[in-house]
Amino acid sequence: MDTVLELRCPPLPFVRIGLIGLGRRGMKTLERYAFIKDAAIRCLADIDPTRLDAANESLERSGRPRADLHQGPEAWREVCHRADIDLIYICTDWATHCDMAVEAMRHGKHVAVEVPAATTIDECHQLVETAEATRRHCFMTENCCYDHFALSTLEMAHKGLLGEITHCEGAYIHNLRDTFGLTGNTDNTAGNWMEKSCARHKGNPYPTHGIGPIGWLLGLHRGDRMDYLVSLTSRGCGPDHLLGRVNSTLIRTVKGASILLQLDVTTMRPYSRLQTVCGTKGYVQKYPVPTIKNLTGNTILTGEEALAEARLHTQMHAARLWQEGHRKNVPNEMNYTMDARLIHCLRHGLPLDIDVYDAAEWSCIAELSERSAREGSRPISIPDFTHGHWHDLTAYTMYSA
Repeated sequence: MDTVLELRCPPLPFVRIGLIGLGRRGMKTLERYAFIKDAAIRCLADIDPTRLDAANESLERSGRPRADLHQGPEAWREVCHRADIDLIYICTDWATHCDMAVEAMRHGKHVAVEVPAATTIDECHQLVETAEATRRHCFMTENCCYDHFALSTLEMAHKGLLGEITHCEGAYIHNLRDTFGLTGNTDNTAGNWMEKSCARHKGNPYPTHGIGPIGWLLGLHRGDRMDYLVSLTSRGCGPDHLLGRVNSTLIRTVKGASILLQLDVTTMRPYSRLQTVCGTKGYVQKYPVPTIKNLTGNTILTGEEALAEARLHTQMHAARLWQEGHRKNVPNEMNYTMDARLIHCLRHGLPLDIDVYDAAEWSCIAELSERSAREGSRPISIPDFTHGHWHDLTAYTMYSA
């Protein structure tokens, strides 16, 4: 099968969107697109009619046309099959992401799918094989790639200010004990689907916030690729032994770079994604305190000084969009930048920032980390989803018109 590296598709002057799933993330997506030009949500799908009605009311309040509604367990298929839709945007639970994305691509639609795009290795292969067969985009909506500090770090790396990058750290550290109903401080004591998928997993089921920006920095499948990983999870305490469990996964690339990923959603640690980058000429981290050190100066910049230095490296199109979103007072600049970049690339027929190989590589860590952790931290090989094309490109590129 021909590769879809740097896939270019015919430009779409106006992007017609079908949105599937109207839970919290789906409704936030619907609200965000009020700020995005040259795109519109034309139809909605959910199993709950009250959510559909609420979504249309939200569209009306923001001055946008009401969307066509599809309700029921098979409503998502109806949306995928419509001839008047260009992009299927999937905001359902993780277990359904792959099936919906595959169905959409098979019916000629581009796909934007929430994280993680897949939960198993088989699903990752399905996404790649379908994208290659249909020549459709499969974009995973990893918003943390569009963090302003991460974008500045990427620009510094591309300017050579960090030298050769040898080690990176990323994470999702977020105290969700109450959200998961693990402390008795919430009505959600029965838990929810995310609690079952995340807190009860034996590895790292939610790796994409951490690995996404690192994938761009290291040029994964663009000159390097992840080779193998080892993983372990700390013991748990409290109800069902879920409190305090922390997963740490170490990854080595073919070229010898190392990556540390952590998932911690049930301890008292403050929010962090680490965002640590070690190079031969410089060091950058965002959490817990923004820090920059490179060979151009003798001092270590921290806090506001580091943020001021980062703002000097904001020439990429995505960084300018982040600033645009900030001026517009959007609810979340990362999400605005992600959405605006997606629509920009679709409108101009450009390769997307996040391709199907990113979606597969970043998502596959879920199954592989659990396998390693269950087997005494045994090294586990990471598949090459590009079928040997990972060195066809030499670095990550973000395209703009």
